[in-house]
Amino acid sequence: MARQAIRILGIDPGLRRTGWGVVEVDGTRLSFVACGSVVTDDKAALAVRLVTIHDGLVGVVGDFAPHEAAVEATFVNRDASATLKLGQARGVALLVPARLGLTVAEYAPNSVKKTVTGTGHAEKAQIRAMIRYLLPKAAPKTADAADALAVAITHAHHRRARILSACYAR
Repeated sequence: MARQAIRILGIDPGLRRTGWGVVEVDGTRLSFVACGSVVTDDKAALAVRLVTIHDGLVGVVGDFAPHEAAVEATFVNRDASATLKLGQARGVALLVPARLGLTVAEYAPNSVKKTVTGTGHAEKAQIRAMIRYLLPKAAPKTADAADALAVAITHAHHRRARILSACYAR
C-alpha cells in the first residue's frame, strides 16, 4: 500500500499579520512547501481587517491544498482589548480551514516552542534558527511566518505520535 504525503497548514494568528506556513510530511521526512503572512491595514475597521485575514487564508488553502491545519492558541496578556481583538483574528484562523473541510488542531505557544526548540520559553530567534535547521529550504521573511511553520512542524510531530500510539494500542 502506497503512503501518501500529508500537507499541513500552520497558522500564527494576529490582527496586524497572520503568519502561515505549509509543510509536507512523508513518513518521517518533513519538507518545506511555502510560507508568508496576511497583512492587514492598521487604519482599517476591525471587520475589514478580519475579512482580509479570511480572504488571505482562503487563498492560501486554495493555492496549497493542505490536508490538515494547526493554529497557535491565543496568548493572553494584560491588555483585554488587544487580547479580544487577537481572539477574533484567531477565530477567523480556526474558521477558514474548518469551513473548507480540514481537520484543525490547536497548540499552546509553549508547546510549539518546546516541540521545535526543546524549551518552552524559547526566543523568536531560537525558533527561526530551528526552522532553518529543520526546513533548510525555508526562508521566512517575518517572525509570524516562522512561527506558523513552527506550528505546522509541531502538528507534524504530534500527529505522528498519535498515529504511533494508535498502532501500539491495538
